[in-house]
Amino acid sequence: MAKTKTKEVVDLKPENVTEDQLKKIQDQIKRINSFQLEVGIMETKKHAMLHQIGSIQNEILETQKELEEQYGTADVSIETGKINYPENGEADKKD
Repeated sequence: MAKTKTKEVVDLKPENVTEDQLKKIQDQIKRINSFQLEVGIMETKKHAMLHQIGSIQNEILETQKELEEQYGTADVSIETGKINYPENGEADKKD
């Protein structure tokens, strides 16, 4: 019986994508990275602004304490500066 030689199978699958496809993929990844960087910058600014808001809120609390000590209330119209005393007419002024 004669031995038959098996033919070697050649893999015809491409090894690389085309240059245009590679450039397209690289551009897409570059754009995503750019937007992610921008989002990170915005989040950092947001974080800093939230800290500033917290500081201002603390200032407001201090101002309210000062107003309560001086006028007995911190209920003041921010448009006119008019003090809105309690309806019973008695302020808790601390002298």
